[in-house]
Amino acid sequence: MNTESSSSKIYGVLAEVRNPKELIDIARTVNKNGYKKYDTFSPFPIHGIDKAMSLQKSKLGWIVFGHGLIGMTGALSMIYFMMVYDYPLNISGKSLMNVPAWIPVTFELTILLSAFGAVFGMFFLNGLPKLNHPLFTSENFKKATNDGFFICIEADDPQFEPEKVQNLLAEAGATNIEEIRDDS
Repeated sequence: MNTESSSSKIYGVLAEVRNPKELIDIARTVNKNGYKKYDTFSPFPIHGIDKAMSLQKSKLGWIVFGHGLIGMTGALSMIYFMMVYDYPLNISGKSLMNVPAWIPVTFELTILLSAFGAVFGMFFLNGLPKLNHPLFTSENFKKATNDGFFICIEADDPQFEPEKVQNLLAEAGATNIEEIRDDS
């Protein structure tokens, strides 16, 4: 257990498990015990972890769709305004509304704004940028990018009690259980 200065508040309890299956099992156990403010960490995506944690579908798809729709509408509106009202050019007696010629620009602006929506939406939904995180103080947590599988139950959870959480994680088979303190 990490017992640093008493002036820092506890962020949560971090525990390590041996493999991805144990991480899914312990996430299911934590979820069944009613904890809502917890997260899992692994060096690669684990199929089924979101179901084990009862996570909701991401809103990022709707953000990307909305930005793509804005890009398409903006491109069509811009081209229509320029070609029909602002500076109409009658080329060989063809219609001023030559939609097939507008497709490349419309496609490009739709893709561009969708990409911006994906990147900035991801940053917003993940609360980034986060230059420092309390979990980075744990020496053991450095394995999360290589070969470690971790679960952290945060102190913000309404039913969080450090001893109760540590016992739950130990009974579920976790190792290297430690309290993480937030020194910020």
